[in-house]
Amino acid sequence: MFCLSVAALLFTLKGFGQDGRSVVNFDKDWRFNLGDVKDGEKTSLNDVNWRLLNLPHDWSIEGKFSKDNPATPEGGALPGGIGWYRKTFTLPASSKNKLVYIDFDGVYQKSDVWVNGHHLGFRPNGYISFRYGLTPYLNFGGANTIAVKVDNSVQPNSRWYSGSGIYRNVWLVTTNKVAVDHWGTYVTTPIINDRFATVNLNIQLRNYTGKKQSINVTSSIVDANGKVVSTLASPLKIKDTIDQLTQNITVRSPKLWSVKVPYLYKVVTKVSGAGINDTYTTPLGIRYFNFDADKGFSLNGKYMKILGVCDHHDLGSLGSAINTRALERQLQILKAMGCNGIRTSHNPPAPELLDLCDKMGFIVMDEAFDCWEWKKAKYDYHLYFKEWHKRDLEDQILRDRNHPSVIIWSIGNEIPQQGDTSAYRLAPELAGIVHSLDRTRPITTANDHPDTSNKIIKSGAIDLIGYNYHEFDYPTFHDRYPGKKFIATETTSGLETRGHYDMPSDSIRIWPARWDRPFKEGNPDNSVSAYDNVRPAWGSTHEATWKVMKKYDFLSGMFVWTGFDYLGEPTPYSWPSRSSYFGIIDLAGFPKDIYYMYQSEWTDKTVLHIFPHWNWTPGKLVDVWAFYNHADEVELFLNGKSLGVKKKTGDDLHIMWRVPFEPGTLKAVSRKDGKVVLTREIHTAGAPAKIELMADRKNIKADGKDLSFITVRILDKDGNLVPDASNLVNFKINGNAFIASVDNGDEVSHDPFKANYRKAFNGQALAIVQTKEKPGAITFTATSDGLKGATVVLQSK
Repeated sequence: MFCLSVAALLFTLKGFGQDGRSVVNFDKDWRFNLGDVKDGEKTSLNDVNWRLLNLPHDWSIEGKFSKDNPATPEGGALPGGIGWYRKTFTLPASSKNKLVYIDFDGVYQKSDVWVNGHHLGFRPNGYISFRYGLTPYLNFGGANTIAVKVDNSVQPNSRWYSGSGIYRNVWLVTTNKVAVDHWGTYVTTPIINDRFATVNLNIQLRNYTGKKQSINVTSSIVDANGKVVSTLASPLKIKDTIDQLTQNITVRSPKLWSVKVPYLYKVVTKVSGAGINDTYTTPLGIRYFNFDADKGFSLNGKYMKILGVCDHHDLGSLGSAINTRALERQLQILKAMGCNGIRTSHNPPAPELLDLCDKMGFIVMDEAFDCWEWKKAKYDYHLYFKEWHKRDLEDQILRDRNHPSVIIWSIGNEIPQQGDTSAYRLAPELAGIVHSLDRTRPITTANDHPDTSNKIIKSGAIDLIGYNYHEFDYPTFHDRYPGKKFIATETTSGLETRGHYDMPSDSIRIWPARWDRPFKEGNPDNSVSAYDNVRPAWGSTHEATWKVMKKYDFLSGMFVWTGFDYLGEPTPYSWPSRSSYFGIIDLAGFPKDIYYMYQSEWTDKTVLHIFPHWNWTPGKLVDVWAFYNHADEVELFLNGKSLGVKKKTGDDLHIMWRVPFEPGTLKAVSRKDGKVVLTREIHTAGAPAKIELMADRKNIKADGKDLSFITVRILDKDGNLVPDASNLVNFKINGNAFIASVDNGDEVSHDPFKANYRKAFNGQALAIVQTKEKPGAITFTATSDGLKGATVVLQSK
């Protein structure tokens, strides 16, 4: 066996000499090789020249955009391939009588795992979490080698960007030989009222001692302040393999989990006995909900709409490599818009997403599959469905069923077999798998053909009938499906949402739902016109869908396609596009204008948003729109001259003025009962003069993972954003941090994400700074030829 001579590269696990359960993050110091390696699993292989990196890792995001990559365009025009990961570590001899496991939160895709040359297993699904037992093959007190082969070479295997590699976290878990099983608890709350809640806890225990054991199982409910509020102890004589125990624990005056107050308890289960010690923690949110055929969705007895978005798993320029802070930022932006729901389209999410949804108050539709036995992409999951669907679906439900945020299970998205009689077989089978593990949540499928010919719906297997689009069929839903329950599983996408300004050919054009998003002519849409007016061609679908949704109580909620732009599935569906245009928020996290329509409707915040920018050709007619709330009217001024007062009438969601452009200041004033509520101004910008830097967080953790998102803005001499600025900006960083990626939201840019420069797009760009593990000041500087530079100082603690 080859032994590393550098001690720092030999990973020694801490905590393995302790009693009880140990869960150790296993992300550090892996060796990586892009490309296939003969005998890559063998311990004798010399991997000292392989790249040293920390997980999570996505090698595709490091590649070059190319029309020749096999996943172009659906996969984001980035490369796949085969990659190998290896890690050498030691375990103390004192752990010899314990059980050791390795847990992978997700590997894309087709992973093979070995330890010390022993093959542990193969998993084709790139989104599922899985575990292998290591104990029989380990050298306690000596060196051990984990090897992982990841095969994402056969493409296209997805309809969106997948990423490649061990892109989610890895954990090394050790327990005694009697312990709570993997995903071994199931918590429900069958009785909830103002006085008390009954917490039902089903615990599955494993016994690897080879004989029966007398144990004591004590479960405690711990509140958000760390105080134990209820405890129950149960003696048990556990069998020599597996056993189950049910406990019912009472919580007095329970605090309920909701989207506005996501109060969380946890259940701490301790297993004790002669030489036995294990502690296992289960999340707990006490809440109850219902879907009513006539009244829609209620949470804790209060009717409300699910105001959700669909999102893919990539994190923009960071790729698919999971980062908790990046996920949190996305959810914060959505929460500020009024969003309260997330659909995990179209696969099991990272565990961190559900943890954050629990903490932040989002309702989750947890989705399993994008296809069953019939393909959507040539090499997608249909190749493995027959062999793996039961195992994959069971693992998803077992892993996710204790999250209070998870309210709906989805067993499929736009399944090609929804019109085929095979759905009569498959839908009940999948629903049966879910119900065998969790009967507290309804099941749906996202149907793009939701008429009465749909065999999934006709099978009776699903509890909620999911509509993808068909918003004009919503009002007659009960004519089609009397007494059934409705959910809009996907809304607002399609060509009709992707508008542009009709503009002169020498001007800029704007794409979907964002008036200040210029694209240079020559991009892959041939619909640019040389009309004299600047008018929006989007908006109608977003607004029309929401108008219908909010009108009818029985429409329980909606999930807009999508919250964020995402890599892959570009529109137009051809090179040079490499990203979607569907998002309410772009790939860099900059909200598009339609964001403020939702914010004005979905939140209690006072909103006044006018657009577009005010840099046009003199004399051109520009449609100026305003989204507003908490006011009766809005008056628009151009250079101090009133252009009139507008009011929303009927079910209008915006107001509009048609204005001949002249440079200067566009000002809007909203009023309620004659009193000013808000004022907004847009100025004609001059030439680019300087850079402005805005960090979302200046104090960040020195943990090697935390991020600061720095927005780069190109301003004129008076401080106005220059909406068509495309200056190349160079970045420099000093301190214990590095530039993790850069972006600007441009869906057709082919510049690398892993770089220290970026062109501005619509006057903006983004740099993402990631900490190292040493604290201190971090200085980030942006410069550009002909512009005054800018610096921001961060503190890593």
